[in-house]
Amino acid sequence: MSSANPLWGAPRIVGELSKIGVDVAKSTVEKYMVHSRKPPSPTWRAFLKNHIQNSAAIDFLIVSTVRDQTLFVFLVLAHDRRRVLHFNVTSNPTAAWTAQQAVEAFPWGLSSKYLLGDRDRIYGDVYKKRVRDMGFEEVLIAPRSPWQNPFVERLIGSIRRECLDQIVVLNDRHLRRVVSKYLDYYRHSRTHLALDMDCPEHREAQEVSRGRVIEASEVGGLHHRYERRAA
Repeated sequence: MSSANPLWGAPRIVGELSKIGVDVAKSTVEKYMVHSRKPPSPTWRAFLKNHIQNSAAIDFLIVSTVRDQTLFVFLVLAHDRRRVLHFNVTSNPTAAWTAQQAVEAFPWGLSSKYLLGDRDRIYGDVYKKRVRDMGFEEVLIAPRSPWQNPFVERLIGSIRRECLDQIVVLNDRHLRRVVSKYLDYYRHSRTHLALDMDCPEHREAQEVSRGRVIEASEVGGLHHRYERRAA
């Protein structure tokens, strides 16, 4: 009973046992019941699962150029369909600049209630006030715990492995152009395991009768899309 009902305490189990004809002392139940390591409150993973339809996440991707200039790519990701709502590039990410990016990510009002982010000082008072005024409930992950923001961290990993690790970034304009092309591929062509092998923007499965397979180059030839077209 204690394994199947981790929220139950010893008195609750004593009461339930009495209903099936088992009379036992509370101290005996406390001695033998399984003590789960999970907290009684919902876990972080449960929070993400329960609010996946109305939550989004933000984070920065740090990139070094060929001349050792450090650039920052700001990303806003909606959890429900892994949709990238907004991105921008800067060499000087201030709280005011970051707040403006949040506004541009949601130009038609809120599509999410919770906005996940880390505790970086970039998200200063100006940013926090703007986010509150927009109606968001800001959710901060624990220090040095990127696993608590897994969806945007996975996006950042994909951008690195599938794009930026394969090229040399020249400057901010070059980075913005490359990331824009990759995110277009990410939205419309790249299949995702979490979406049952669909894309963030639904991609129709084509029947064999549609014609022969055509290969289309994407992201400067780093990736390809395959479609059937009539001869």
